[in-house]
Amino acid sequence: MRVLELFSGLGGWRCALGDRGSVAAAYDVSEVANAAYALNHGDEPGTRELATIPLAELVAHGADTWLLSPPCQPFCRMGNRGGLEDRRSRAFRHLMDLFREAPPERLVLENVSGFLGSDAHALLTERIRAHGMHRLDLQACPSRFGLPNQRPRVFVAASRKPLEARPMPDLPSRALADFLDAEEDEALYLRPEVLARHRHGMDFVAPEDRRSTCFIGGYGQRFVGSGSFLLTGRGVRRFSPSEVARLLGLPGGFRFPESLSLEARYRLLGNGLSIPVAAWALDHL
Repeated sequence: MRVLELFSGLGGWRCALGDRGSVAAAYDVSEVANAAYALNHGDEPGTRELATIPLAELVAHGADTWLLSPPCQPFCRMGNRGGLEDRRSRAFRHLMDLFREAPPERLVLENVSGFLGSDAHALLTERIRAHGMHRLDLQACPSRFGLPNQRPRVFVAASRKPLEARPMPDLPSRALADFLDAEEDEALYLRPEVLARHRHGMDFVAPEDRRSTCFIGGYGQRFVGSGSFLLTGRGVRRFSPSEVARLLGLPGGFRFPESLSLEARYRLLGNGLSIPVAAWALDHL
């Protein structure tokens, strides 16, 4: 496969792709995400708004596959459920216009569970059907892949060749202790007054536990519904960005630019892919 990685973020699709193909070009509007991408993958994505990218530019890359993770806020449980009317769907709508004119041979889209049944899902389905392509709607969670993290996601796979659903793994989750840093960052511990104010709505886990809730982009600033917090003998702390990266299945050597703030790292991870699950979705092509 020769891939266009759209809304490329930290390069999760590139990690999941492995030896199945190569990335012809990546695009993301975030300069922060692109800096992390370049640091880890060697190539810098195009920094531009996909809502305005011309068809000729995409076609010039000679790609036969689109891999994309559009913004999930228009479809997520804590979002406004605005769907295609949400301004953050402008790029997706534009890409669907380009898809109508020059569809790729294959496509895999990742998003939150709320994408299924949305107007955006209906638009993508219509575009796929209009070009006589085959489609699978897949749902999976990293907890089935041995990762102690609950992050249910939807994948829409499409191809000009027939597609067949593949069995999903059902591996026992490993203990969180396997994903923790060798040395703790003391700055991640919560102050007693913060803990007292929010603890009734927080999700707590211990190193021996085999689960954690979904980490979202606001984990660095929110305490309720943003991800799990770790109970240790010293108190309660956030998971570090490197620990969250491991729970997503990112490569062991994954790094952030040193200048990147803690909050910015959490935001990028919150928009990231679970790599083993994305790789399973690619196996359907």
